Amino acid sequence: MREPQAAIVGFAVSDRFEIVFDTLGSTRKADNLRRNPRIALVIGGWAAGDERTVQYEGEADEPVGAEHARITEIYYSAYPDGRERAKWPGLTYFRVKPAWVRYSDYNQNPPEVVEFNAGDLIL
Repeated sequence: MREPQAAIVGFAVSDRFEIVFDTLGSTRKADNLRRNPRIALVIGGWAAGDERTVQYEGEADEPVGAEHARITEIYYSAYPDGRERAKWPGLTYFRVKPAWVRYSDYNQNPPEVVEFNAGDLIL
């Protein structure tokens, strides 16, 4: 079993709150997600003075067929250069479906913290 690992990735978000990213199929992240599709992400918190984050837990897959086409278009809308990367040998796309999401905004007083479960996020 592999040890937990982390990586910064560029991603796009669908109107279904799915997260989509590309990676080479030979990477540790791809290997780990194929072995165990459960994933946790923290988004935000990079800008100085901006205390907003999203904690996101879900399950990753590598869609094929029509779903692959749908998620790659979502990704390309955020990263138009992704179409050129799509030519790279071994490039794959992962989709993460949300199971639990917490949005926290500590820029305000009192802070806003909102949690959603998968059923709350289905559109």
